[in-house]
Amino acid sequence: MFQDPEGFLLLGSIILFFSIIAGKAGCRFGLPALLLFLGVGMLFGSDGLKLVNFNNFPLTQFIGMLALTIILFSGGMDTKYSEVKPIMGQGVILATVGVLATTFITGGFIYWICNYVLSYDMITFPLALLMAAVMSSTDSASVFSILRSKGVYLKQRLRPTLELESGSNDPMAYMLTLLLISYIQMGGMNLGEAALSLCLQLSIGAIGGYALGRLSVIIINYIDIDNESLYPILLLATAFFTFAFVTLCKGNGYLAVYIAGLVVGNAKIIHKKSIATFFDGFAWLWQIMMFLALGLLVNPKELLPVAVIGLSVGIFMILFARPVSVFLCLLPYKNFDTKGKLYISWVGLRGAVPIIFATYPIIAGIPNANLIFNVVFFITILSLLIQGTTVTLAAKWLDQIDVSERKDVFGIELPEGIKSAMSEIDVTAEVLTHGNKLMELKLPDHTLAVMVMREGRYFIPKGNTILKENDKLLMISDNDEALLQAYEALGITDYTMTKN
Repeated sequence: MFQDPEGFLLLGSIILFFSIIAGKAGCRFGLPALLLFLGVGMLFGSDGLKLVNFNNFPLTQFIGMLALTIILFSGGMDTKYSEVKPIMGQGVILATVGVLATTFITGGFIYWICNYVLSYDMITFPLALLMAAVMSSTDSASVFSILRSKGVYLKQRLRPTLELESGSNDPMAYMLTLLLISYIQMGGMNLGEAALSLCLQLSIGAIGGYALGRLSVIIINYIDIDNESLYPILLLATAFFTFAFVTLCKGNGYLAVYIAGLVVGNAKIIHKKSIATFFDGFAWLWQIMMFLALGLLVNPKELLPVAVIGLSVGIFMILFARPVSVFLCLLPYKNFDTKGKLYISWVGLRGAVPIIFATYPIIAGIPNANLIFNVVFFITILSLLIQGTTVTLAAKWLDQIDVSERKDVFGIELPEGIKSAMSEIDVTAEVLTHGNKLMELKLPDHTLAVMVMREGRYFIPKGNTILKENDKLLMISDNDEALLQAYEALGITDYTMTKN
């Protein structure tokens, strides 16, 4: 529609604005943001308002590669090692064996239904496996924006398990997709060589990601740049370098950037809060760009002819393939009861990654690749509509909702060099029985009440400040053990504490 740069920028800003508003409305009604971003792209595309004519698969794949690099690195930074350590084994098994099991179970069903029920005799068994491999990774992490927006928290360490799985299963799906494309192009492949290639890619990706993550921490802490704003850009450069370098070394770049982000996020680095804020916003920007590109790329009128196969395969994956693979993978582990495993099975959400991977067969010239792309797109929308909108409801039905965590109301973070404990407490009626002035509360030496939050207002207290019920206090102390004992004596049980 627009030929000049100004017009293109105007249209781009309007689409971006619509996407953010749609995402905000979607969270309020329990819809995944991905579904709304895809919808905005389809609305402005060739079958909608016809404002954008976009049909560039290589460019979409490149956008997806950049977006996944940033999203996986940011996701690794947000993952707390202390949370995932107890369930590391389960998460890794789900991300590897689970993806492999889903591929073969779903691939077998696709081959059977296409050749013996729906008369899609052009779908060979390798092509059926390729379609299944493209769809085998999950996007479970996206549902937690809905859970958190509604203040929903899960039992049995379900959240870190699902986030670890969704953050680390894309590499396995990516490798299976490339291997099956090579198999189809060459007309065969030695299974031993394929297994060796998988092991090498995983090993090089894991080792390279860890090593380059450690190197990134050293660079960030010792480069000493005067302008603080350049640190996030420096870390962004290390993330892109990690992906490219490991990929050129025949390793899995997606696994490498996730592990590198995990290393950086759990290390002590300077300006950590500002860096994390930058990556969080930047990752969201690239998610929106990736989803919009995918929405613009698809032609909705081409989805109707694949509705039967899409519904059949999608429902099979949701109700059979995903639960079977989850229960098989978690069979040796006792961390989760049956309801917990059922919830993990239900939140096997398909997202943008399968659609990105579906562009690879098209670019590689695989026969019937357009059919694969349209079926994958249809199943992604189906998964988002069925699973994505029932995440909270399923948690309630399966009794997996836990007590809400406390929110950080002050949003203050101590610099790494300060060896103190910072805590937030609520002033209750029981606390006030010990005195309603700050100086009347028996607190240990080297403890300061730094700030009070009362009815949305913040102020610095003095010793004679009169406290009121429902006040929130920000405390800093050099003796966290004595402070905890004082809290117990005052009847304070609800608090958060962070230590450097």
